[in-house]
Amino acid sequence: MLAVEDYIAALSWADSVGGVPGLISRSEANLSVLTSFVSSNPWIDFLAKEEDIRSSTSVCLTLDLTAKEIKTFCGLLEEKGAALDIGGYRDAPPSIRIWCGSTVEKEDVEKLMPWLTWAYETVVEGRE
Repeated sequence: MLAVEDYIAALSWADSVGGVPGLISRSEANLSVLTSFVSSNPWIDFLAKEEDIRSSTSVCLTLDLTAKEIKTFCGLLEEKGAALDIGGYRDAPPSIRIWCGSTVEKEDVEKLMPWLTWAYETVVEGRE
């Protein structure tokens, strides 16, 4: 019965944010934060180069870093509690992935952007 109650609560929440259109809108708003960030920073790009095939939920990004440096990048973010488990999938090219689904608040995605810059700059500074 707890699982049923949990499901009912999830559906009620989804309804409160506008149902399916609202859920899609939230996810697309989160993606727009990343799109803006990517367009402003030459060291990060979408793994899916074509916009029409990009996911607005599990957003995969490449960085101008080696695979080892991306692991360091992810580790720095995890140490600070800024992001957890954002390393790209094992079989994917070296990358990161950021969950931007409808359960994520746009403000939280916005708060992550300076952390991405910090981690990137920290890794690049460590090269010297």
